[in-house]
Amino acid sequence: EPATFSTGSGALDKGKITGVTRIENDEVLLILDLESVVEDLGIYAPKTDIDFGKIEKFTGTALILDDSMTARKRVKEMMQQMGFQVVEAKDGVEGINKLEELSQIYGESLNDTLKIIVSDVEMPQMDGFHFAARIKEDPRFKDIPIVFNSSLSNEFMNEKGVQEAGGEGYLVKFNASDFFNEIAKVIKKHQSQEQG
Repeated sequence: EPATFSTGSGALDKGKITGVTRIENDEVLLILDLESVVEDLGIYAPKTDIDFGKIEKFTGTALILDDSMTARKRVKEMMQQMGFQVVEAKDGVEGINKLEELSQIYGESLNDTLKIIVSDVEMPQMDGFHFAARIKEDPRFKDIPIVFNSSLSNEFMNEKGVQEAGGEGYLVKFNASDFFNEIAKVIKKHQSQEQG
């Protein structure tokens, strides 16, 4: 049954709640899907001035990880606009499970099929940096490029993601033009390294 909660500026749909935790004094803290709440409040509206006919097209599969259903949906739609088939995971643990499933299906040709991983940074169970570190240790997955797509926008996070965790790119969420350009740049760089 749908539930709503008072926010002081309207009602909050139960679907916007991604988790619950108990904090000090036995108070309950709701964990919200911030992207969809902000969009519903009218604070954020995605840019729609992209000419989709000019977006570079690719083939293959992309794995996307994000605990926000709204963010996953946006990334999935953008990756599909670029021509990718998309496999989704809600966190790093599920992402590893999806990689194992893809490895079972494609075997030695996994790296020819799975072209890129786009991962959020802050996720429950296993965050994006730990996910990246884990897969970079596995010979089956270590050559698949990873781009972090996060709400965290400071330079420290960018350097940490790209250098320490083995990511090949870092994006701040919600800039579609930057997203398409960075994904294309990483894919082309990876393709040229494979050919060279």
